[in-house]
Amino acid sequence: MVVDDSLIVRTILSRVIDPEPDMEIVAKVSSGELALSELARTSADVVLLDLDMPGIGGLETLPRLLAARPRLPVLVVSSLTEAGAEHTLAALAMGAADTMLKPRSGQFDEEYRRALVQRVRALAKLEPMPACEKATLPVRSAPGRPNAPALIPSVIAVGASTGGIHALGQLLRHLPGGVSQPLVVVQHLPASFAKVFARQLQLASDRETIVGEDGMQLMPGRIYVASGASHLLVQQQGDALVLGSSTRPAPSGCTPSVDPLFESLARTAGARTLAVVLSGMGRDGALGAVDLVRAGGRILVQDQASSAVWGMPRAIVEAGLAEAILPPDQLGIRIAAFCGLGR
Repeated sequence: MVVDDSLIVRTILSRVIDPEPDMEIVAKVSSGELALSELARTSADVVLLDLDMPGIGGLETLPRLLAARPRLPVLVVSSLTEAGAEHTLAALAMGAADTMLKPRSGQFDEEYRRALVQRVRALAKLEPMPACEKATLPVRSAPGRPNAPALIPSVIAVGASTGGIHALGQLLRHLPGGVSQPLVVVQHLPASFAKVFARQLQLASDRETIVGEDGMQLMPGRIYVASGASHLLVQQQGDALVLGSSTRPAPSGCTPSVDPLFESLARTAGARTLAVVLSGMGRDGALGAVDLVRAGGRILVQDQASSAVWGMPRAIVEAGLAEAILPPDQLGIRIAAFCGLGR
């Protein structure tokens, strides 16, 4: 179902989806009120939702859609503005599964069409799809786990994509304040969303949250998020761990990518790294996870039942690298246990 007050946008989205042999638009509506009415009569597997509409806006419509059908995947089609970013990230925190920028005049091309179809397919669970363009991953064999006892982590790394913002919010709400380790977060988002994401994450977690920059020293209790314009790395500088960045293309094709973060932590914090992989399309993080586990790091992943798309966590599980497979609230509790706080 397509929900957008713009006839032009509804038409463009329809032209993308209609030709797909295994997809059908069951309804095209111009308001939140009509969307709620249609949902009661249709068997929509995915909803494409505009947030800026007259009447009941998208942010009011979304929780009502999810209340009527709790597992309904909602793809937010948003504008590339600060206000658009604020609203989009609020929707993702509420439970929307993913976001795409609205097609703009002169920028509706084959790349946009392919990305939209890819996201809809993944959310509808029609077929597994990579999270980013040109994602061809080499295969690495899973390393044996070191026999040394687990160390108290000095840093917690989180990788996420589709459905990850909602999951991260749930995890942080169940993470005790006594967990003082810095968190480094790579969430697949446009660069223009990074500052808004950091601001909203700080409000949700009650932890100081900033967009990571080169040379920043990791400090206890802080959350550092990837800028979206480059990969976020953790490097050693004397006795301190500091942030770095790279624009070198990652195997997954994503920017930012989880793999470079995990690989950098394997070289620096090593066995004192606790990593978490949340809901997301594709296999980003799976390559870096091999290096991280080989260095003694530990990896927790989100379970399939609570994931919008169980792609990234599944890749870790299938490689035999997951220490535990849990819903986000239980992940928060397990992290606390790894950090020596118990239950």
